[in-house]
Amino acid sequence: MTETVLTNARLILDDEVISGTVVFAEGSIVSVETGSTRVAGAVDCDGDLVMPGLVELHTDNLERHIQPRPAVDWPHAAAILAHDRELASCGITTVFDALRVGTLRSSTGVGYGAYARALATEILAMRAAGALKISHHLHLRAEICSQNLVDELDSFAPEDRVGLVSLMDHTPGQRQFADTDKLRAYIQGKKGLSADQFDIYCEELRGFQAAHGAAHEAAAVAAARRLGAALASHDDTTEGQVATSAGHGVALAEFPTTVEAARACRAHGVAVMMGAPNVIRGGSHSGNVAAMDLAEAGLLDILSSDYVPAALLLAAMRLGERSGDMAAAVATVTAAPARAVGLTDRGRIAPGLRADLIRVRMREGFPGVEAVWSEGARVA
Repeated sequence: MTETVLTNARLILDDEVISGTVVFAEGSIVSVETGSTRVAGAVDCDGDLVMPGLVELHTDNLERHIQPRPAVDWPHAAAILAHDRELASCGITTVFDALRVGTLRSSTGVGYGAYARALATEILAMRAAGALKISHHLHLRAEICSQNLVDELDSFAPEDRVGLVSLMDHTPGQRQFADTDKLRAYIQGKKGLSADQFDIYCEELRGFQAAHGAAHEAAAVAAARRLGAALASHDDTTEGQVATSAGHGVALAEFPTTVEAARACRAHGVAVMMGAPNVIRGGSHSGNVAAMDLAEAGLLDILSSDYVPAALLLAAMRLGERSGDMAAAVATVTAAPARAVGLTDRGRIAPGLRADLIRVRMREGFPGVEAVWSEGARVA
């Protein structure tokens, strides 16, 4: 048995940061001790932080690699590999690749087709072949305001490693885009619609939601149960929406848009996840509640990198600096997300758990990833 020994490190444990040594072998953590060791072959971390590998539940990063420019479909194997390596370099050792299910065909030309089943098959094949450096699971983003959602959900089976299903309702005039002017700026800027086309687009989406919303929501809840996946809500705004989510068995609220919704989540025992870019930018790009405000109110449980993988570690460090509790801040990107999706074998530095670890050096207030181990193998 070949052991790796990291010593002279500041270990971020469950509720404290200690100067110590961690030993791992055959993919698992063997021991955690205070103080340094001079055992032959030990890696002197020179006082760097050593923390659990980051756990990412909601990232759009793979989509960016698949479609680096509008209408460009990049070779998928190359895109998946680039995505995998990028996350590893950012300290992420477990990722739930977000794949949209549900199609949309609007007369305005704005829309999207089915792709999730085919892309999931490619990801899983590359994982089975040992081509991926970190641990990949699937996150199905069920678009309630869409078409053909039920058929797409039915194409997934329990062996597909679907660990999370989220209820995504982007109907204009509610949730993330309660202010339709925000949606107007986003859609017209991205898709080039005229004012009249935008109005038609909104009316069509409202029609899809009215025709299919209830059935789609029920199908997504049932799919999560059938697949053995955790269920998440998305962009809850009101106490009533949170109560409905809790009634479905939601364990995780992705990006609640108001303090009211976050407080209701806490009352129902639903974990609150916010975007790391929101922390770093100091607010939401959609004009919704600031993640740091929720953190300071004790209403933030989990962070997600969302659309910037490197944001995850940086945001955790910012939370730790602001609160003075680095262990609790790091838990928002390690133990808490792992717990929310039922992964009990990672997210903490403790004997017997997976040796998913990262070494981090602070430089002028910014964290730099020096080394990453995924199940004991050096991957970055």
